[in-house]
Amino acid sequence: MSNNHLDALIEKIRTKTAHVGVVGLGYVGLPLAVEFGKAGFHVTGIDVSEEKVRLINEGVSYIQDVPTEEVAHLVKSGLLKATTDFAAVRELDTINIAVPTPLRKTKDPDMSFVVAASQAIAEHAHPGLLLILESTTYPGTTDELIQPMIEAKGVKVGEEVFLCFSPERVDPGNPNFQTRNIPKVVGGITPACTQAGAALYQQALETVVPVSSTRVAEMVKLLENTFRMINIGLVNELALMCDRININVWEVIDAAATKPFGFMPFYPGPGLGGHCIPIDPFYLSWKTKQAGIEARFIELAGYINGSMPHFVVDKVQNALNEHCKPLKGSKVHVLGVAYKRDIDDVRESPALDIMHLLSRRGAVVSYSDPYIPSIQVEGHRYESQPMEASVAAADCVVIITDHKCVDYSGTVRDAVLIVDTRNALKAFSDPKIFRL
Repeated sequence: MSNNHLDALIEKIRTKTAHVGVVGLGYVGLPLAVEFGKAGFHVTGIDVSEEKVRLINEGVSYIQDVPTEEVAHLVKSGLLKATTDFAAVRELDTINIAVPTPLRKTKDPDMSFVVAASQAIAEHAHPGLLLILESTTYPGTTDELIQPMIEAKGVKVGEEVFLCFSPERVDPGNPNFQTRNIPKVVGGITPACTQAGAALYQQALETVVPVSSTRVAEMVKLLENTFRMINIGLVNELALMCDRININVWEVIDAAATKPFGFMPFYPGPGLGGHCIPIDPFYLSWKTKQAGIEARFIELAGYINGSMPHFVVDKVQNALNEHCKPLKGSKVHVLGVAYKRDIDDVRESPALDIMHLLSRRGAVVSYSDPYIPSIQVEGHRYESQPMEASVAAADCVVIITDHKCVDYSGTVRDAVLIVDTRNALKAFSDPKIFRL
């Protein structure tokens, strides 16, 4: 059966006369907006941050993976603009929502940003609109939370307005996979919704993977990051075992990885960081508890990964003991505070917990990170220090983030004592190196 609203929308998308909107111009939203602009769509970004809107309208990027030159070119050519006014929705044909979905301290989902954005959009919703949620969330969010808001305004989802979920898969700092070439999963409330969502992404991204429903698409994202979280938890527990019985866990993993089937290497570390892996699995855990199912793997992996900063601090204390020094009063210098190498993001970074724990035990803490000029840790502000001088002056250096630009040979040469949580010093053999 023909749907005039769907047919008209897909024709606009196909001819790139559709006016595209992106709500939330952060690590997910801005790269997506830029890809739509590069594909030839006129894009309006909506964000509550006046500073972000100002920078975009001035042609400036504040996201590491999005070059300022690309933003400037799109703004100058009239293909990209930004606003804080949700009234712009009236002029849009498609909207992607990419706002934060953090966890509360109780590990419950905080849907306030999604609810606020959806309510603001619903006030201006109109027939022929495609709305896609990209914010990571629990299965059922799109149909249980957003659909009723939209339909309360008198438009029918699947007939007049088309509603989908498509999980973001951004990997900051990855030079090989970015928004354009990461396969895009999309699932709609109805087949017509899926058709509209897939049509939009096919115009700007290389590969689109349609699935049967929003709930399948929502679960896809949670599976991906739960898979990583649990396997990282496994190797972190293995690292604790190997440390206790004096086995090099990195050598064990490298040897196991030579098996050409049935094994995928994961690596231990000082804890989990970022906007996905430490958070997303608990959305699934929370949802399954409502269904009377206990997510035991998730809870256990969360406990192990959450304990790693404490293990690192114990490792520092033990290393100092070997050198006849107490942790209290010792100068401990942290190399790298970003949550992963070669990016400027400290969200959920284990370095913050480690610095706080070291400080609580009386250490004099400092850090160097070429990507992070300053950080706030439990009310205390730290400034990144010159690396070479700080390494030489420290009683112990702790490698938390293994940025590629760091001179590790110089670190080994100048440092008195090193705790390496990332195997950054794999090529070096020295008794002053203590590995995770």
